Amino acid sequence: MSLAASLLLGGIAVIPAVAETAAVTTVETRFQIPETDAGLPGAGTIRRAPWFRQLWTERRAQWSKRVAQDRHAVVFLGDSITHGWNDDMGGSFPGLKVANRGISGDTTRGVLIRLEEDVLALDPSAIILLIGTNDLEEKMEPETIAANLKLILAAIQRHNPKTPVILCQVFPSSASQHRPADKIKQINAQYAAVVKDNAQITLLETWPLFADAIGDAPKDLFPDLLHPNPAGYAKWSAALRPLLATLGFLENQADEFTPEPGFVSLFNGRDLTGWGYRTNSFDGQTASSEGRYVAKNGRIIVTTPPEYSSLRQLWTTRMFPQDFVLKLEFRATPNADSGVFLREPQLQCRDYLLAGPYKNLKHYKPQDWNELVVTVKNNVAHCTCNGEVLEEALPLPATGPIGLEGDRGQMEYRHIRLQELP
Repeated sequence: MSLAASLLLGGIAVIPAVAETAAVTTVETRFQIPETDAGLPGAGTIRRAPWFRQLWTERRAQWSKRVAQDRHAVVFLGDSITHGWNDDMGGSFPGLKVANRGISGDTTRGVLIRLEEDVLALDPSAIILLIGTNDLEEKMEPETIAANLKLILAAIQRHNPKTPVILCQVFPSSASQHRPADKIKQINAQYAAVVKDNAQITLLETWPLFADAIGDAPKDLFPDLLHPNPAGYAKWSAALRPLLATLGFLENQADEFTPEPGFVSLFNGRDLTGWGYRTNSFDGQTASSEGRYVAKNGRIIVTTPPEYSSLRQLWTTRMFPQDFVLKLEFRATPNADSGVFLREPQLQCRDYLLAGPYKNLKHYKPQDWNELVVTVKNNVAHCTCNGEVLEEALPLPATGPIGLEGDRGQMEYRHIRLQELP
């Protein structure tokens, strides 16, 4: 049965199990929810309603038969939002081995209890984690929810400190679903504090990706103000793809781009030759000294820093005193912030519709590739994104290098080329 056809109990989507009439007692007891909280890790609510007991037990028992089949998959872990994406995540990631370990109605404590058998037993290649919204309906405080998250991440780290984790912010919902915006924002702030400086975790800003002007879920993407529809899932998958590409799970083909006649590549697509940190260069290296800038398959990736927001500036080792046309393409994760330096001044290059400053662009493609074209004449730059004007006349100094800033989130640049004008 599809998510749209699922029953709604107390604002929670209950996705019927495969055998709705089967008694829980027929399933191995180790997959059942413990009768009491005694000795269980974490804090807060463990749901024990009959519908949830049956769903939790049967779904876990089914997964136990797939451990060998799902080994080394990218595991999606969470509640009904993940559960409702179906076993293959809606076909959103062709060629990627995925395993859906979402259970409708689950909480952070439920995930913590089942983490070892359902997820870590697979030796996952990566984990995509979205959890916490049902804790709010159970009136758990953000501090308790974040403490459970901390235990989940610690268990993953103990299992394998090299398993990458993409932590998605709790999606917006509504006070009518017992999930008010202010509480969700508090949870997400707590989550950010938990993962700060943890290089194993990449935080993905999925709350601003969806939230409307008052911080609630928009009905055109969340018809019940809780669960995404196909358009909502498409938006989530688009936000995940750049991170999965950076981790090496997608887009692993070499880029065969050739500049137009008259243009010269500033990036060879393989390493950071010709780029550096003003006081050094990274010729022949595929990454900067601390790994913030990475050359991979035709892209310069400005990776998400462990502290999430941290300023860095990568520059060409060459100066550009003459008039020129600069062309490049960029892709931003939700709410990412970066910039392109033109001799010295910065042209803001961001997830424009969320991060600004150019929020009214009609042709900007969120979480996809967009083209910047900068024409410099007489020390003035005319700048466009997909043909729309960003800056009509940006004053520049007489000479200087080209630079790429790293600030918040992940940015990618490719097809960086320049034509000197007579």
